Amino acid sequence: DSIVDGPGLRLTVFVQGCHHGCKGCHNPETHRFDGGQIMNTAEIIAKMDSNPLLDGITLSGGEPFLQQEACTELAKAAHERGLNVWCYTGYTWEVIDEALKYGGLPFLDHIDVLVDGPYIENQRTLELPWRGSRNQRLIDVQESLRRGKVVEYGGANDEKS
Repeated sequence: DSIVDGPGLRLTVFVQGCHHGCKGCHNPETHRFDGGQIMNTAEIIAKMDSNPLLDGITLSGGEPFLQQEACTELAKAAHERGLNVWCYTGYTWEVIDEALKYGGLPFLDHIDVLVDGPYIENQRTLELPWRGSRNQRLIDVQESLRRGKVVEYGGANDEKS
């Protein structure tokens, strides 16, 4: 459970495997692709179901876009339960948008807010909610997909669902 990876009480899932190599990453133990603890999505969904106080889930890493199938299943399950879905990625929206042109990313259809961009140590901040460095943006994914451009999430006090 977490209160720092998005609004409200959240189940945060840290996926294993990341190739971004951000200097100063808060979670370097998730970088190796052969590390971590293997869990199936049913186990994680059961954890989601066991906490009636959750406001949402957060998919973090490692790099969630490298485990899209499992992350999509978790995000769908969260939405079926009325929970919002946040995702942290080292990719920028612009890189993701380029990938959309080559077959799409169905995972995006199930994300409410995307925190995009690599962690940049010399831009570290504790002043911006839900971000580690100033370059990272909070993106309203569904509105961005509808408009075809980045639409930033409304603010620290909004409850995105």
